[in-house]
Amino acid sequence: MLDRTLIWNQRHLLHALHEYERFYNEHRPHQGIVNARPLHPLPAPIGDPERIARLNIRRRDHLGGILHEYEHAA
Repeated sequence: MLDRTLIWNQRHLLHALHEYERFYNEHRPHQGIVNARPLHPLPAPIGDPERIARLNIRRRDHLGGILHEYEHAA
């Protein structure tokens, strides 16, 4: 993350690191652990082909677009 970010001061650095830590532990899927987030249980699998075809995904950017958070829209 830090190779793509211009850090202005210590306060900005601490903010960026806090956001990255929150993103990494709360949202980001970990591919080595069956795409499970460390602080959340595994989601239920989607087996219905009709439901898979109609997925509505939303993206939220964090840290000026460096981190992307994806979620199913209700």
